Amino acid sequence: MITGAAFCPHPPALVPEVARGAAPELADLRAACRSAIQRVATPGTALLLLGAGPVTRRHDASARGTLAGYGVDLQVGRADGAEELPLSLTIGAWLVHDALADVPPVAAWSIGPGPASVETPDAPTALVVMGDGSARRSLAAPGYLDERAAEFDAGIAAALASGDPDALRVDRALGADLLAAGPPVWHAAADLLAGHGWSAELRYDAAPYGVGYFAAAWTSA
Repeated sequence: MITGAAFCPHPPALVPEVARGAAPELADLRAACRSAIQRVATPGTALLLLGAGPVTRRHDASARGTLAGYGVDLQVGRADGAEELPLSLTIGAWLVHDALADVPPVAAWSIGPGPASVETPDAPTALVVMGDGSARRSLAAPGYLDERAAEFDAGIAAALASGDPDALRVDRALGADLLAAGPPVWHAAADLLAGHGWSAELRYDAAPYGVGYFAAAWTSA
C-alpha cells in the first residue's frame, strides 16, 4: 500500500563532501529534498527507493553504494552489505539518512531503461523516487544545449505539481534524447501511484548546472 511519494534528483553534488566548496549552490535543493522526504515518512511507514539503473532489479536493505568514483571515500548503507547500488539509489539512500537521521534499512529498486514492473508492498510504504530531468538545458550542460529541453522539463514540473500519476508517463524517447535519467523511474512510480488521489507540492524546479532538478512531495488527498 503506497501512502505517498517524495521526488528528488540525484546529482552527486548534493552530498557536501562531493561538492566541497560548491556545496552552498545546491543548499536550496538539498533542503527541498529533505523536507519532501520528511513530509512522506510518517511514523510506521516503510520507505522504498526507486532510481535509474542498468537493469530492473530489487535490492534488499543490506545493499550499499559508494561515492569513491567522485573522489570521496564515502560508503552509503551497511558496511558489510553488497556494493551494488547505482548512483541514483546511493544518493537516494544518502538523502533519506540526511532527512531522517536514524532510520531502519530501506529497500530499493533499480529501474532499467525498458518497461519495468515493481511489486507493490503490502505494508504502508512511501516512495522516494529519484530522477533527473534533461541534461541539455544550457551550453554548459553535460549534453550541451537542446532547444527542446526547457519545454520537456516544464512538463515534468507540471506533472510533479499535479498529483496525477498518469502525468508522470513522460515521453521516454525524447527523454533519452535529452539525457534525462528520470523517465523510466517516473513511469514505474506512476504504476505504483495509480488509482489514488494525491495532494502534490512542487518544492524545487531549477537547472543550476544545465540539468533539470525537481523536488516534490505527494501525500494522500
